[in-house]
Amino acid sequence: MNSIEIQQETMSDAVPDSGQLQTWVDAALKEYPDDTELVIRIVDKLEISQLNEHYRAKSGPTNILSFPFDAPDYIESNLLGDLVVCAPVLAEEALEQNKVLEHHWAHIIVHGVLHLLGYDHVEDNEAELMEAKEIEILAQLNIDNPYNEANEV
Repeated sequence: MNSIEIQQETMSDAVPDSGQLQTWVDAALKEYPDDTELVIRIVDKLEISQLNEHYRAKSGPTNILSFPFDAPDYIESNLLGDLVVCAPVLAEEALEQNKVLEHHWAHIIVHGVLHLLGYDHVEDNEAELMEAKEIEILAQLNIDNPYNEANEV
């Protein structure tokens, strides 16, 4: 089983439990070894805004930031990296986009894990590949395509 450490820095009823987070991480890592480790840090808007400004030079909050861990060759590590998720932003997005909050959380966690694995969406072809992978993984979790507006509730 993949190992996740959860750090919850903000209190909210809208935060999935560790079992749900584990399910989504495992689904995203299905094709990878079972001994992968990662950290999921759940934060408020202030902390995510500070991180977004510092690491991406973008102001304001975002839904998730991914920090891949690249160990030096001489260090053996199963740590994939860290995901920092802003629970209030996810709740607002789900409401604005008329999506099931749990499904939006699943999508964002899968999205973040794929970033840790090296997927990106800067270029159109990369975005298509990453979105297709997200859709495939979410379908295995019985979650509809998050990019299809017809699937909103």
